[in-house]
Amino acid sequence: MRNTQKGEYGVRPVIDIDEDDPLFVQAIGRAMQVLSAFHEAGRPLTLNEIAAIAGVGKSAAQRVVHTLRQLGFIERDADDRGYLPGIRILDFTRDYLRLNPLVSRASPVLLELRRSVRERVDLSLVDGLRLVYATRLQSKRETFFATLVGQSVPIYCTSGGRAVMAHLSDAEVDDVIARSDRREITPKTITDPERIWAKVHEARENGFALAVEEILLGEVAIATAVLAPDGRPLGAIHVAASLSEWDAETFCRRFAPLAVEAAGAINRLGTR
Repeated sequence: MRNTQKGEYGVRPVIDIDEDDPLFVQAIGRAMQVLSAFHEAGRPLTLNEIAAIAGVGKSAAQRVVHTLRQLGFIERDADDRGYLPGIRILDFTRDYLRLNPLVSRASPVLLELRRSVRERVDLSLVDGLRLVYATRLQSKRETFFATLVGQSVPIYCTSGGRAVMAHLSDAEVDDVIARSDRREITPKTITDPERIWAKVHEARENGFALAVEEILLGEVAIATAVLAPDGRPLGAIHVAASLSEWDAETFCRRFAPLAVEAAGAINRLGTR
């Protein structure tokens, strides 16, 4: 069973072992709990820290860490201060990206969009109350976190999240808002349910969503949803830029039609 924990920008997945499921392999569950301990780590973790964050006993953590280290999925820090995820974790990232049909069909469309807008272009995928970036095509200036595939942001306060919510039922939107950890990530983050709903209505009317400085100060972002053949939102295309170069109105006028066109192209490819 997957649960969530608070992270820098919203929620991150953690693993809960379901002891009542006869098909659930508890040893694998514990291994994933241990790997999940690194989600919000800002430095190498000691064995005691891994055990505490993962919610497992020190003896169990030691056995799991040893096994994962032997397999290359955990390694010692170069200065021997603790443990870090191992390089073989990247094999799974590659497998996911190359075998995900949405990422595959979206890639050429995103590359063309990036050439047209010359600003950052992202593709995010829905995972519970968050969006996870699966593709990140950079602009001329970025912070480190903005370059990372796998970085996640909450749905409730992001352009991509509002684009996704615009394609949900009213009851589903209410549920997302109610279950979200609606905290201020920046002083501009909208957390009030009525104001979030106003942004969702705006996205439904315009066909794209807008967020200004709600995740990162100085950033403006627009997004439009990518959909399954049945109309369910799978994720979103984002275009983001600096407010030092664009005001929100001009940015929307210039780039929203291109983002909407790109999402439409991806959606049409998914029905073939």
